[in-house]
Amino acid sequence: MGARAWALLLVLCGTIFLEGIDVAMLAVAIPSIRADLGLETGTAAWVMSAYVLGYAGFTLLGGRAADLLGRRRMFLFWLTVFLLFSGLGGFATDGWMLIVARFVTGVSAAFMTPAALSLITTSYEEGPQRNKALLVFAGTGAGGFSLGLVIGGLLTELGWRWVFFAPVLLAGALLAAAVRVIPAQPAPPRAKGGFDTLGAITAAGAMLLTAYGIVRLEHGLVGWPLTAGAVAAGLLLVGTFVAVERRSAAPLVRLGIFRMSSVVRADLGALLFVGAFFGFQFVVTLYLQELRGWSSLQTAVALVIMGCDAILAPTLTPKLVERFGNARVILGGFVLAVVAYGLFLPVGMDWTYMAMLPTLFLAGVAFALAYGPLTIAATDGVAASEQGLAGGLLHTATQFGSAVGISAVTAVYGLSKPEGPATDAESTLTAFRAALTVPVVMVVVGLVLSGVGVWGSQGRRPGKRRSERRGESYGASSGGAAVGSPSSSHQ
Repeated sequence: MGARAWALLLVLCGTIFLEGIDVAMLAVAIPSIRADLGLETGTAAWVMSAYVLGYAGFTLLGGRAADLLGRRRMFLFWLTVFLLFSGLGGFATDGWMLIVARFVTGVSAAFMTPAALSLITTSYEEGPQRNKALLVFAGTGAGGFSLGLVIGGLLTELGWRWVFFAPVLLAGALLAAAVRVIPAQPAPPRAKGGFDTLGAITAAGAMLLTAYGIVRLEHGLVGWPLTAGAVAAGLLLVGTFVAVERRSAAPLVRLGIFRMSSVVRADLGALLFVGAFFGFQFVVTLYLQELRGWSSLQTAVALVIMGCDAILAPTLTPKLVERFGNARVILGGFVLAVVAYGLFLPVGMDWTYMAMLPTLFLAGVAFALAYGPLTIAATDGVAASEQGLAGGLLHTATQFGSAVGISAVTAVYGLSKPEGPATDAESTLTAFRAALTVPVVMVVVGLVLSGVGVWGSQGRRPGKRRSERRGESYGASSGGAAVGSPSSSHQ
């Protein structure tokens, strides 16, 4: 890629890095925020959950908006909103102000991130160039989260408000660069029948209610009628959304995209893999801090080895994809994840860091192998006019995956831990081990799913030349436009 192509990629990758580092820094700072503002436990939890609700609730709509309203326009506008509300969070003096700021920040990320992904998939030539760009994009996001844990610990020492102000500085720099490097694009043609307003409302409502129900799973049996009611209402709205889209002259989501088994399989794989990854990381963080007494900074430094995916994703993974194809690399990532999480199941009270290191390192390598190729597979074979939709579906899957993973391990931990103000350390350790089975089960299911993908890729067109199979993912390919090519400015 030339200098212009790299400049564009760096700006778009900076966005996913911003999103990852923002989430990680806040996770580290929550205890300090809670103590300084005197927040109740439930309020502090909603400071984190509000972002998830905003992100998961509007990602599908955000992805399609990029296709229909313009990718550059959506990217620049919502990056600006992200900047403003992150800054407002830094000036918050009460819990409700933080919750509102985090919800709107999540909504802005739901529009901004799919727009960035679709700008990549429509700006780089399909094949090795696009695959390289997507793998760098995925690795940068993971690296942002891993580095955010350490940076968040350092900034919290200066004051938790810097956890909100630091993203403002980064977002401002990215916005200034994006205005220069993202080429102007003609307005997309108006869809016949106008914008699908009813579809947008039912989609957002369905995602919000379902995400709310999933987040509430962490409360276990406490308030279960509200949890069940939210999930049921969300599923009812999903059915309503499908009915609306079938009758709409210009549907927000063309339901035919779900007939692409490769896309559906990649999205489900991403949901399972990301859910297992974040669920595992959450349990390990609790284990180190609550049971072992490590500080937040010590924990962040210990987990930074998982950020090796930021190095491996753009360097090693492209070579493996070129040599073996997406399906086999994804399968390898799930195999490593099963091994990594399985090794941690017998965790003991006195495990040294060296005893934990193999699991933490393998988890990072597994992420490098699986997540980037899953991103490629989720957008491969999709028409340029629906790349935003494909990105929205992928990010919806990953956000729901992270919510399911964290909520499920929290629920299992709570149900396994004996009740009472004083519980012995061994009982607590048993509860941690029970919670660790959740990510293991999720990656085992994902392993079976990815095995189907490998079997399917082997069964297609046996007479195909080896060189044609190298970039093969879970599905067929579609044409793309390279940066600077005549057709790139019209996508």
